[in-house]
Amino acid sequence: MADTKFRPLHDRVVVRRIEAEAKTKGGIIIPDTAKEKPQEGEIVAVGSGIRDDSGKLIALDVKAGDRILFGKWSGSEVKLNGEELLIMKEADIMGVIG
Repeated sequence: MADTKFRPLHDRVVVRRIEAEAKTKGGIIIPDTAKEKPQEGEIVAVGSGIRDDSGKLIALDVKAGDRILFGKWSGSEVKLNGEELLIMKEADIMGVIG
């Protein structure tokens, strides 16, 4: 997404889903029809933050490159430069991995 001129506003982030393994730990292959969309992703871009009641800008706790977990129904799916991405609010992120 380096050539994309898209910047999320306020407390929104752009996320690229990270695909889950196609095999279980026991070696069972999961067919595409049984797979759920992954709830893990990498942040591609972040907004500038949100303003508090006094107008002070509060930066987000996440940054581009962070691996995150998010809720199953979080975000809005968009297509930018042929790539399927999610745009969600920082509040929809459950946590940062690693």
